[in-house]
Amino acid sequence: MTTLTSPPATLTYNARARRYTPHPLYDNSEVFRMARRQLELVAEQTELDAGVLERLSLPKRAMVVSIPVRMDDGRTQAFMGYRVQHSLTSGPSKGGLRYHPAVDLGEVAALAMWMSWKCGLMNLPFGGGKGGVACDPASLSQGELERLTRRLTEELLPVIGPRMDVMAPDLGTDEQTMAWIMDTYSMKVGYACPEIVTGKPVEIGGCVGRKEATGRGVVYTIMEALKELGIEPTQATAVVQGFGNVGSVTCQQLAARGVRIIAIGDRYGAIINPKGIDIAALTQHVASGKLLRDFPGAQRLPSNDLLTTECTILVPAALERVITEENAGRLKCRILAEGANGPTTPEADVILAEKGIFVIPDILCNAGGVTVSYFEWVQDLQQFLWSEDQVNQKLAELIIGAYHRVRKLARERKISNRTAALTLGIQKIAREKARRGLFP
Repeated sequence: MTTLTSPPATLTYNARARRYTPHPLYDNSEVFRMARRQLELVAEQTELDAGVLERLSLPKRAMVVSIPVRMDDGRTQAFMGYRVQHSLTSGPSKGGLRYHPAVDLGEVAALAMWMSWKCGLMNLPFGGGKGGVACDPASLSQGELERLTRRLTEELLPVIGPRMDVMAPDLGTDEQTMAWIMDTYSMKVGYACPEIVTGKPVEIGGCVGRKEATGRGVVYTIMEALKELGIEPTQATAVVQGFGNVGSVTCQQLAARGVRIIAIGDRYGAIINPKGIDIAALTQHVASGKLLRDFPGAQRLPSNDLLTTECTILVPAALERVITEENAGRLKCRILAEGANGPTTPEADVILAEKGIFVIPDILCNAGGVTVSYFEWVQDLQQFLWSEDQVNQKLAELIIGAYHRVRKLARERKISNRTAALTLGIQKIAREKARRGLFP
């Protein structure tokens, strides 16, 4: 293996000649290895400064904390928490905070890396960040969740701030979580600081339309793909994995445009109705505390069959690495719209290309959330408020513009949509790093 040390500015990185040296902190995670493999694939086709690429291959900063929480029964339980800042070159790091039992440092580092490329693609003044706590939020009371969140914020105070690192909701967290973080941080600095987080309640500085933004962005890109492929929305069917914030809004927005939603699944099970699922009724059913799998307007479907159900549009909107080389060959969709982060492995990408499936990659498809988070951050800094129509109009403008930049590059270079999106995001950050130089 060749070791690159202090390369001249003209030296480029040849990923075919060298694979990254395994890193003991991160490379035990399949998700992180996947993220770095995607970076390598872009490097194989793009001339990037070797020193810059070396810096992009690892996070700038990672913090691991123990979070002791007094539980409702009086005992003390310690949870592991993580915050990773992949890049601070373009501005403060930006990214969600997730609560999930499978959270580990490698997964959080991979998600932070993807967030960097996403912000680069969308031309946002952020670097990528991500955080998480290894816990099952469904098993914790509201009081336990609040104490967990406030103690996490206290532990992360040295590395967060409106100009340093701005968190947002993710899997297992919501606007209430962000409200607790804002309040804890504000108590420490001595004044109300709504710009410390995004995705918080509107009453304390949140942005109207932020909660729906990721799902709306997914649907905006799907509509552009349908238009490009000559498919009428009313003639299309959709299957959605996940009925949380992203999946539910995606279903609502697709249904409003005439797309028939025929199957939906979540962590508890899946349902199918070839005639179309009544999304409004399903939303009320789930909101009342009932399980999605018990919805009377559809039949149960084995969860393993959800992703391979025949449809026009498949939307994985749950966890990463759900489409692999084992099941990719059995997908029966025309469009794969990645509402989740990293749902498709590089090995599966090869199979999807052979099948001619039109992939809308995650860093484009689900970029609506971070885009409207940017709007919220700007409004908080300026103490200004935009209307929901303004927010949705600007979101559509930015994400549709990014869609067409990706498609243009993909056609010009005869590369996949994923490679085109990653190339645009990575090159923007690489240019910024090269311009700023290496200190000292």
